[in-house]
Amino acid sequence: MIPTFVYSEITPNPDAMKFVADRLMVTGTYEFNDPDEVTGIPLLEKLFNFPFVTGLFISGNFISVTKNNLVEWGDVSGELREFIQNFLKENQWVIDDVKKSLEEMEQAAEQGDGQQLEDIEEQFSREDLNEVELKIVDLLDEYVRPAVEQDGGAIVFKNFEPEVGKLTVQMKGACNGCPSSTVTLKSGIEQLFHRMMPEVKEVVSEG
Repeated sequence: MIPTFVYSEITPNPDAMKFVADRLMVTGTYEFNDPDEVTGIPLLEKLFNFPFVTGLFISGNFISVTKNNLVEWGDVSGELREFIQNFLKENQWVIDDVKKSLEEMEQAAEQGDGQQLEDIEEQFSREDLNEVELKIVDLLDEYVRPAVEQDGGAIVFKNFEPEVGKLTVQMKGACNGCPSSTVTLKSGIEQLFHRMMPEVKEVVSEG
């Protein structure tokens, strides 16, 4: 057995709860809102079997679980925490994404599938971004991402329109659909960019 402890944290989104382990579960970031998307991933398949679970977001050492309105967290959080902890005691990874990514890259190279290889490599590269976009991503990573992850979610750069100063991001996990996400965007992220990168005039979230 692998020594593992999992605890739960509330998030600003009343429909999402964060379950945090004392070690890494994955090395990437994943979001699933359909049970069919997690076929072959045992823990996530079993979590979606709970009738109240509507979405899962997993990154690093935590899983954010989104529920419907049929139950209260006080009635189910303990069961979910124990369920996740017991799985992690028997399994090193929830998604063995490092091994999976390397295998996919090797397979793509062998098959000469240039597009598949390009899509996989894009996850590890910043080469497609220009200087302004790189600066935006660095600011998001340094000042925004830690706070968003603390709330059980993630923020992803989507695009920047320099002619109008419009930055589009995507909120994931507990931050997706959170009632306070608009306040976070306008009072937090947008004001940060106004101070540190004035060419960003507006920050919006892609649905």
